[in-house]
Amino acid sequence: MQHRNYYYFAATLPSITYDDIPPVSSEEFRELCYDHLHQDDAALLVYCYFDPRLTVETERSTGSDFIDYLLVWERTLNLNLAFLRAGKLKRPSPQDPPHDVLRAEEAAKAAFEMDDPLEAALHIDRSRWEALDDMVGVDTFGVNNIYAYLMRLQLLERRQRFDAEKGTANYKELYDSILDKNNSKV
Repeated sequence: MQHRNYYYFAATLPSITYDDIPPVSSEEFRELCYDHLHQDDAALLVYCYFDPRLTVETERSTGSDFIDYLLVWERTLNLNLAFLRAGKLKRPSPQDPPHDVLRAEEAAKAAFEMDDPLEAALHIDRSRWEALDDMVGVDTFGVNNIYAYLMRLQLLERRQRFDAEKGTANYKELYDSILDKNNSKV
């Protein structure tokens, strides 16, 4: 597949960091991509999601080294997490996980060892962000930077959905309801 540069489109993108609020939703940006990208590049946007099913179902080449590597990174992360969870539950693992792909295995192990699920999720997302940085490198105006920008917007949106107070309140409510059910049976 031909590697295309999108100088104007890439230059108009606001700079974002991991701690930012997304300047635009990922779906709005995806629509902009359909308007600005060559049809062959836009066709690959279907792979620009953090979806474990997508990484398992897409084992053949997409025609983009960047997208292929992104899918392999996510597959490595998810299979390593599944392997670690199966071991903890003393259940057979569905398959041996792939070994380190740009620190994906390392990210899975570090997140698995964390006691706080929110911190583990944030660690995984930070690792994803860093992997995107490594994969894009200095390709500032190339299509890979556009794909990575879309993926980063999704990470920022995901982080915004994390609300520690709400999560704690939901946990407490669920825990109290379990206690109430157990007490009513006595």
